[in-house]
Amino acid sequence: MSNKSLYERLGGYDGITGFCNDLLPRLQGDDILGRFWQNRGSDGIEREKQLLINYICENAGGPVYYTGRDMLKSHKGMNISEDDWTIFLGHAGATMEALGVPEAECNDVVAFVLSLKDDIVGV
Repeated sequence: MSNKSLYERLGGYDGITGFCNDLLPRLQGDDILGRFWQNRGSDGIEREKQLLINYICENAGGPVYYTGRDMLKSHKGMNISEDDWTIFLGHAGATMEALGVPEAECNDVVAFVLSLKDDIVGV
């Protein structure tokens, strides 16, 4: 097993930024999930992307400090359903596949994402 952090194993800041740059257009272009970005200005979307990058970097063990709200506050009132969650997971998996993320890192990312579900779905 590697002593490297998940941050390092995902390619550091650039690797995580690449992940977000691939994932977010998939989510925004989805017929179901796209509603979460309707009526959002490009500046707000860019800010949200930067917060996501920082969040993943910090939680993967990187030297980045996340200054946003916790996941519960960020998603409260969005009415994210189980179906939305399943669609999101499919896009995240497709992004990891498209980027050639190795299986061990995919498993670690999935475990982390699943740990957030109760703060995102149905709140």
